[in-house]
Formats: sequence, structure tokens, C-alpha cells
Amino acid sequence: MNKLLRIKLFLLVALLTLGWTASAAAQPPDFVSLAEQLKPAVVNIGTAKTVKPKAPIYPGPQGPGGDMFEEFFERFFRNAPQSPHKQRSLGSGFIISQDGYILTNDHVVDGADEIKVKLSDGREFTGEIRGLDPKLDLALIKIDAGEDLPVARLGDSEEIKVGEWVMAIGNPFGLEQTVTVGIVSAKGRVIGAGPYDDFIQTDASINPGNSGGPLFNMQGEVIGINTAIVAQGQGIGFAIPVNMAKQIIPQLRDEGRVTRGWLGVTVQALNKELAESFDLDTTHGALVNEVIEDSPADKAGLKRGDIIVEYDGKQVDELNDLPRLVAATPVDETVKVKVFRDGKERTINVKIGRLDDGEVALAADDEE
Repeated sequence: MNKLLRIKLFLLVALLTLGWTASAAAQPPDFVSLAEQLKPAVVNIGTAKTVKPKAPIYPGPQGPGGDMFEEFFERFFRNAPQSPHKQRSLGSGFIISQDGYILTNDHVVDGADEIKVKLSDGREFTGEIRGLDPKLDLALIKIDAGEDLPVARLGDSEEIKVGEWVMAIGNPFGLEQTVTVGIVSAKGRVIGAGPYDDFIQTDASINPGNSGGPLFNMQGEVIGINTAIVAQGQGIGFAIPVNMAKQIIPQLRDEGRVTRGWLGVTVQALNKELAESFDLDTTHGALVNEVIEDSPADKAGLKRGDIIVEYDGKQVDELNDLPRLVAATPVDETVKVKVFRDGKERTINVKIGRLDDGEVALAADDEE
């Protein structure tokens, strides 16, 4: 075989190999196998809670002497026996331990008198609430199946990239074990759901009943908990990043509630005009509007007008970064807070306090 022919054969094999590789890379994931693998760890959650009826209000005219129909209404309507009734709802969840711990949304089970958990094989069990976190909208419930259960692996939501494939499994509109796929549309979404908004946005179809269900990556790991949708929106759903859930699961399991760190300041975002007034060439950071008296921030020496640019070694790029970082800090832990003050950066050591139920870790003012 002459040299020219060998070169042509080599180039042909190389092109065929590259073409096959590109074709393989262009193929979508094997959704069929992935769904079969993941569905056993996803559960349907049915709840019932007792709702006390409100007494009807007499719709007629009111006067000092009453009305001829008011007595009739009072007798036959207002004083009629009103029986409490059961309000039922459906949601989703997923098993995170072989002994039957299940993660779902707080709003799925909050106030429930009865919780029924249905597995993918059709078996039903009574669920018990072990912990609630309304601020993050997460709940931990427990069932006793008498045997080891299939578990959904928790992934790393920080690693997910916009544009990656994701799969949602849940109970939309009561349709059990429904599988939908899509991509990650955005990260770090703030939708006004609570003080720690940091949602993953996806166009994987999410509907009422999907709440509390898992959002999987293509490695079969949970990277989010499906939580919210935009009313009348198409392809706009939101999931809590699983890393936020992993931080609080031990507290929900052991204490039944979550204890969060407290700094004790109100802050606002920096816009271009504010940044220029402080001689800053960036809008990163959180501007301190107020320091609450006797708070950890006050005791450490933080002042109104400080710009918090770094917290515990982590850069504060946006206003909403700070509440999440503070909340995740263990109580009584001392952290380094880097602030920009009087044209210079300085580091202040702050011993973080405990966030009471009636307090907010940080109050974020609207950006002016």
C-alpha cells in the first residue's frame, strides 16, 4: 500500500470517528432508562385538613332598629349548624433515606390532619410530619414501610448549568408518576416567595400537584425541589436548589425546626448612582441602611453606610446573597465580614446570633 493511499485511509477513519462522536454527543439522554431508575423514589402525597366554616354575614341593610328580613336570615342561616369539612389536596415528594424520610414542600403538608403517602408500586402509608421550615417552604415527613426503600440521591445544585437537561417527576393534577423533561432556564431567580429566594428556573412542565417533587439532572441526582409556577405561564417553573435543603435536613430531622443565624441589619442594593457616591467602581455588595440596636452587627461595630462586600470569605455579588449566607451560619459562630467604609476596605469579626421566629435575618429595602 503506497503512502498516499495510507494517508487517505487514515483521514477516512478519522472523519468517520469524528462523525460518530459528534452524532453520539448530539443524541439526547436516555430518558426512558432514567425515568425507570428514578420513579421508585418519588412518592405521591395526599393530605386532608379540617376547615371550620365561617358564619355567613347577613347581606341586607343594617340599622339601629334592624330589618324585617334580618330575623329571618338569623334564624335560618346564621344560626344553622355549620359542620367542619375536610379539605383535600395532592402533592409530591421523594424518599431521601432507606428508613422512610421524605422531603416535600411545607405548603403541601402544613396544617394537615392526615397525610397519605403512596409509593410507585401502589402501596400506601400514613405519613408523620417530622419537621417544617415555612421560610424555605420545605418539610420532612416519615413513613414506616417495614423495609428499606429506594432513595433519591441528592446532587450538587451549584454545579448545574443553564441549558442542561433536567427531569421532573410528580403528581400534577393528581396524575400519578408523571415524567416531564426540559432544561434549566436560569439560576438564582428571586420571585418574592420568601427571604431566601434563590430558585432554579426550568421549562420542564410543572403544574399544581408537582409541588415537593424532585428535579433531577441527567446523572439521576436531585438538584431541586419543585415548588412554584407562574400563573398562566408556559414553561416557567421554579425549584428550590437542593444544596439549600441539604443544609437544613439534619435540623428538621433532629429538632423539627430550623435555627438560623442573625446579623441584625437592614440593607439595600447598590445601583450605579449610589456606587459612584461611595467612590465604588462596582455595584456588587449590600449597603447597610440600619443597624439594629444590640444586634450582633451593632456589637461588632458595623455602621449605617457600610457596604458589605464579603461575608465569611464569600463575595456578596448581589443583595440576596447576604440573607442566605447569614441564615446558613451556625449560631454563636464568629465570621469575618468585609465592608467598604470611608473609601477603604476593612474586616470586622461578628459573632452571629440566633434568628427568632418573629425576626427576619435581613430586611432588604427596595432598590431606589
